[in-house]
Order: sequence, then C-alpha cells, then structure tokens
Amino acid sequence: MIDDPTLAADIDATCRLTGEFVLRSGQVSTEYFDKYLFEAQPALLDRVATRMVDLLPAGTELLGGLEMGGIPIATMVSAKTGLPSLFVRKRAKEYGTKKLAEGPEVAGRRITLIEDVITTGGAVRDATRALREYGAIVTAVVCAIDRSPGADNPLADVELELRSVLTKTDLDAVRG
Repeated sequence: MIDDPTLAADIDATCRLTGEFVLRSGQVSTEYFDKYLFEAQPALLDRVATRMVDLLPAGTELLGGLEMGGIPIATMVSAKTGLPSLFVRKRAKEYGTKKLAEGPEVAGRRITLIEDVITTGGAVRDATRALREYGAIVTAVVCAIDRSPGADNPLADVELELRSVLTKTDLDAVRG
C-alpha cells in the first residue's frame, strides 16, 4: 500500500464538521464528514483514489461508484487503473433507458463498489441487492471513510467485504 502518513490529518481538517447532523440511517451525530469537501479538491481526491487502487480485490471488472459521492472517486480510480466505471443510481431512472447503473452491462461481471463514507452501509446494501438482481457479482466495497461503529463489518448480512482507506479511529487519532 502507498504510504501517505498525512492523509488522515488532511481529510480530517478538510471535511470533519461539528454540530448536529441527521445521517442517512436516521441516526443523529455531533460530527459529520462532508466528503464533498475532499472530493472537490483534486489533489486530495487523487490521494484517496491512489490508496483505493491497492484495496481493489483481484478480478474486479467494473468499478461501481454509488450516487453521488462515490462517482467522483470511482472515476478517479478508473483513470488510475484503466478499469471501466459504472455509475449506480439510488433507484432506476423512470425515463429513457430506465437504468439503475449507467455504463457497461453488469450481468455476470465482478463489480467492486466504490463509496465515500460508510456508517451503517444502507446505501451500499441497497445497491448490492439491486445490482445482484441484475446478475452482477458484487463481493466487496472500497470506501474512503469507514465510520461504522465497532469492529464488526456492517455489511456482513449481504456478504460484502468492506475495505477502507481510513476509519473513524484513524481520523480520531489525528485529534489526539
């Protein structure tokens, strides 16, 4: 893995917000990692994507960026690896092609999902189930920040391996 000793500190300084925030899961938190603040910084996004390259499982055929935060990361990882990317919607379009995932065909293909921040894994779980219904082989997700509580994989119930660039513990460690 590429050594980037200041990545956690730089991500923390760029995107940790304090206040009262309602998360996608419905949980209330006193801190929030606004991933768009690091995704909007090309140099920082590049550093995260570089670390993700080493976390991709062997045999990955497509990178599935989850709407919306996973899309810029998947695009950057795609540019670094040459693997095609796929843009996975929260739900299929109701018009035009009516696709759930924009990009190459997914049936029979090994897709590694790319996500920004995971707390409970709700969006990843939904995308995994939906892609599998279309015949995709989804066994892993690589995320920029895993802020899930505890040491247990929050996605074990859908048999999805979670690999992360940074954890909440990594980010808390830079605060001392």
